[in-house]
Amino acid sequence: MNKKMSSRRNFIKQGLMAATTMGALTAFDAKGLTGAANGNLKKYPIVISTWDFGIAANKAAWEILSKGGKALDAVEQGVRVPEADLKNMTVGKGGYPDRDGHVSLDACIMDSDGNCGAVAGMEKIGHPISVARLVMEKTPHVMLVGEGALQFALENGFKEENLLTPEGEKAWKEWLKEKKYKPVANIENQSFAAERLPGNQYNHDTIGMLALDSSGNISGACTTSGMAFKMHGRVGDSPIIGAGLYVDNEVGGATSTGVGEEVIRNVGSFLVVELMRQGYTPEDACKEAVMRIVKKKPAIAKEIQVGFLAINKNGEYGAYALQQGFSYAVCDGEQQDLLIKGKHYY
Repeated sequence: MNKKMSSRRNFIKQGLMAATTMGALTAFDAKGLTGAANGNLKKYPIVISTWDFGIAANKAAWEILSKGGKALDAVEQGVRVPEADLKNMTVGKGGYPDRDGHVSLDACIMDSDGNCGAVAGMEKIGHPISVARLVMEKTPHVMLVGEGALQFALENGFKEENLLTPEGEKAWKEWLKEKKYKPVANIENQSFAAERLPGNQYNHDTIGMLALDSSGNISGACTTSGMAFKMHGRVGDSPIIGAGLYVDNEVGGATSTGVGEEVIRNVGSFLVVELMRQGYTPEDACKEAVMRIVKKKPAIAKEIQVGFLAINKNGEYGAYALQQGFSYAVCDGEQQDLLIKGKHYY
């Protein structure tokens, strides 16, 4: 064999090996595991969360992430900020009561190893996210509810609080006059503050947060007081793993906001993560999850708000909602107070 033919064969062999390698990298990237094949650079640490009040929550999370802390610690501390905000009527201590006058809270948390914990319908404890974390870390269970959740919290050092604020009680008594119930889309968005009149605050929201730490690990948290003036015992999507929140450390994470019943029916956050596994961008995955709701329940979809927020392993993020008005906050090494208007269908 002459040298020219040998060189040619080696060239072809090397080319085939390179093509195979690139093909493998592309397939690897389609699962959301690397950005090497398409030029996407990994960007973390980063934290994202739903709604305007996510800015303050993100800053608390960033205090941990910026020092090399874990995403799990960051999301817990981050969402504790709106939980403690008495002016926030959709989360934690400032949340509006159910139609019987009880403030009940729901929350869940999930780490990069797939561990998760949740509480639902818990009363008298102001930080349900921290109780949810203890459910994850100290019990063999995923969710505790109602009196059982309260008992567990008290056994672990939490103190009972009166969660019904004077503002919440006033709004509830106003609502009792007519007992009309119709959720108002985007009531949690500060730009809609003018619509927040007593008796018209039928909210349906939460804060969902996703963080990617300096080690490239993802965790998420979701916490809410649920729909104002809901039926006693009603639980939405927020504390349900796969609905209100889902994390797969190989792919990314997703969280939801809005009317939880429609999120539960579509296992929304799990769906978003699985779509990202198939190669969808975070925004396109969120859009497809929204479209599932539109296709199944078009009449209902026009009247309610549901939004999804997602992040992949590269730190790329995106969101999509049914209605205009949905916003989400982003915090990274470049900017800590970025607020973005999410794209929408209607």
